[in-house]
Order: sequence, then structure tokens, then C-alpha cells
Amino acid sequence: MRADPALRPVRVGSRNATFQHWETLLRNRTKRHRAGAFVVQGVRPITLAVRAGWHVTDVLRPAGGQPSRWAQDTWGRPGARRYELEPELFAELSGKDEGQAELLAVVAIPPDDLTRADPSAYAPTVVFDRPSTPGNVGTLLRSIDAFGGSGLVVTGHAADPYDPKSVRASTGSLFTVPTVRADGPEPVLDRIRALRSAGSSVQLLGTDEGGDLGVRGVDFAVPTVLVVGNETRGLARVWREACDAIVSIPMVGEASSLNAAIAGSVLLHESLQQRLDARR
Repeated sequence: MRADPALRPVRVGSRNATFQHWETLLRNRTKRHRAGAFVVQGVRPITLAVRAGWHVTDVLRPAGGQPSRWAQDTWGRPGARRYELEPELFAELSGKDEGQAELLAVVAIPPDDLTRADPSAYAPTVVFDRPSTPGNVGTLLRSIDAFGGSGLVVTGHAADPYDPKSVRASTGSLFTVPTVRADGPEPVLDRIRALRSAGSSVQLLGTDEGGDLGVRGVDFAVPTVLVVGNETRGLARVWREACDAIVSIPMVGEASSLNAAIAGSVLLHESLQQRLDARR
């Protein structure tokens, strides 16, 4: 049986322009967003990207391997360009923690449309303002997925949700949680004003250890936008002034504060608990 020409891979045996492009997508956020694409490492993230219908532009594999059934099925999906790399070149792109990776995928970045992350009852939208650590972005994405949030908005000069460290920390939840970037607070505040003008009762809540509203006092049956501040500097003044209330999480021990992603996760779990209680 003659092989399908569409499945014939392009061989990459040197650090040519194509290889350098993939390397740039891994290392350089500016060029990543200019190209509108990022590299995905790992079986689960690639599987979820495909399952969720994200546009996979390129699939990469090492030459001469014995692919698993998963790798064969993913490789054979239509619509992507296919490349076989010399094993040492493939290893350079795979990441130190990926072990014997079988495939890499290059995936298109979706548009930053805030309507993709609108809140609904018991499903808060989380705003992470100026996060400095990609791992925290990924951790928060994982919690939004696990606890039923409606989306993540990353605002300001911030860690990139499409950074490989963020994608890995999310364990693939990036592909199931609508994720949007905004230049700063104003586009988000404009979106909240538009929702309210259309009749929504959406509330805007911030998080801070000195907040005036306990976590158990939040009514998540109301559509909620929950703002988590920068890991070091906390909530910016513009958010504090715009929020309807600032929520605090009770703590004991000597810790002065919670990790920003953990604080957001606690509130997301509370929203899930309220939803479960309402069903009883």
C-alpha cells in the first residue's frame, strides 16, 4: 500500500531556520506571541489540546523511534505539518523533565477575547494581575479547571500562560480553561461594565489577607470576577478601588500570607462547595 504523501514528514537534521523557529517559540515570549503559536511538551497536554480542538500546526518526532499507539494516532491526525528530527535535536526541544518524549506539538494561540472568560453563577472568572511566575499561572489554571471556574484573565506585564513552565504546571488545563491576556485592568473593568449594563449582577472581588469579607461570606451564586494580585506586591490600587469587596482567608501559624495561586484556589474551592451544597 502506498504511503499517503500528506503524512510524509520533512526531515530536520541540523539547527536550520525551522529548528531555530521552534526553539524561539520555547524561549522568547515576544516572538511566541508575534508568531501566534507555542510548543507543547508532554503526552497529557498534547492529548488535551487535540481533544479540545486547538489548532495543531506542526507535529514533531525523533527519527528512528518505535512510536506508541498514542504517538501513531496523534501523528496521523490530519491538518498538521509533520517533521522528523535527529534525536539529539528533538531532545533539545523536549525539555529536561520530559524523559523519553515521543512527540512535540506546535499549537496556535487563540485570540485574546474577554468574552471567552465571562463569569456565570458558581463559576468565577479569575483575574491574575501581573503574575511573575509561569508556574503559578499554570497552578491557578489547574485549580480553575478542577473547581469549575469559567476562565482566567492574565493582566499587565506578566508571566506568559503559554510559557512551557506554565503549560507543564497546568498539566494540560490550559487547553480546557478559556485563557485571555489583557494589557491591564481597564479592558477587564470595561467588560464588567458591559455585563452590568446588559443586566448581569456580576460582582468584582479582590483577595488580600487584610480583606473585610471572609471567604465564607462570599455568595458565589452571583457571577463573580475574582482578582488575585501579584505574588510580591499584591493587589494594585486600581483593583482595590474598583472591587466591591476584598476577601480574606483565615490562617493560623507563622505564615504571613498564602501563595497567590493557592489563595485563588481556596476561593475557587469555596465556589465549588457552595454549588455542591445547593444541589443537596
